[in-house]
Order: sequence, then C-alpha cells, then structure tokens
Amino acid sequence: MPYRKGTLRAGQYYHLYNRGNNRQPIFLERENCLYFLRQLRKYLVPAIIDVIAYCLMPNHYHFLVYLRTDNLSRPMQRFSLSYTKALNKRYERVGSLFQGRFKAVAVDSDEYVLHLSRYIHLNPVLAGLVARPEDWEFSSYHEYIGVRQGTLPSPGVVLSQFSSPSDYRQFILSYATGDDRVISDLTLE
Repeated sequence: MPYRKGTLRAGQYYHLYNRGNNRQPIFLERENCLYFLRQLRKYLVPAIIDVIAYCLMPNHYHFLVYLRTDNLSRPMQRFSLSYTKALNKRYERVGSLFQGRFKAVAVDSDEYVLHLSRYIHLNPVLAGLVARPEDWEFSSYHEYIGVRQGTLPSPGVVLSQFSSPSDYRQFILSYATGDDRVISDLTLE
C-alpha cells in the first residue's frame, strides 16, 4: 500500500475512518462491535489516542480522536490487522476486510470538532438505520447525553461548548441540511 500523505502530529484532533472492502460489512453481529472496541482499547487507547466521539456502522467506522503521539500509523495497522484476523477466523473468510488504509483528516477548529461530533452521532440516522441517534448502540452519543457512563469517549472538549448535555442533544436534533458544510470533505465517497 502507498504511504500516507502528510504527517500526523501529536496534540491535534483527527477524524479517523475506514470502510469495508467493496463496501461490505465489517460488523456482522453485536459481538463484532464489542470486540472491535476492546481491540481499540488494547492497541490505541489511551497511550496513542483519546477518543472524543465514535460511531460503528455496519460497513464503516468513524472516530474523532485527539492524537497523543506522532506514531499512529503502525498502531492503527496492528489494530486493524488484529480485528481482520479475528473476523476472518470466526467466519472462515480470507483476504482484506478494509478498503485500504484508514483515512485521517486533521480537524483544525473548535467549530469543526463540534460539527464533526454531530456528523458522527447522526450517521445511523442519516443512513436510515434508526430514527433517533440514541437508538444506535455503538456510538458515543449515549455518553454525551448522560444515558451511559462509558469510559471510552472523552466528550469534554465538545460538551464544554454547551451548558448541559440536553443542550448538546438539542444541537444534534436541530440539524438541518447544509449544516454539514463545515465537514463536507469528510463524507465517505
């Protein structure tokens, strides 16, 4: 695979995402999602990244992260490979699971962080999988609105822009077409 263009720098926020090869599912059952998140903790959290927001979709994932070290590519490769090997073994499949290397896009403003968190949390709704973001289990939205007390996401940087979790919920629910102009270059093509 070709090398990544650009340098990833510690102390920056990034949108990390990837999808299944040929847009095929990467999560076939609930246990796959749980294992994926366990592997994320094992390989990346908290030594390499802090997860600010996330969403696991049937054929792709999104993470808004804060990078703690300049060394992300090798740990991400080990993380992705560990998940691919486990899925291949469990379902007696062979070959690549992901469509190439993960994508990493720098997030360079508070406004960008805010709108990206909304984009990530609304992903299952916009895809027509659920009616409300809280209906999707594998998203950090539950921690943002205080429904779940998980330890994976660190939503403070986003929630500090609101006076309460209910204000964040209102921000999510007030989404209107065109609000994603700030992050239009991040949608999966």
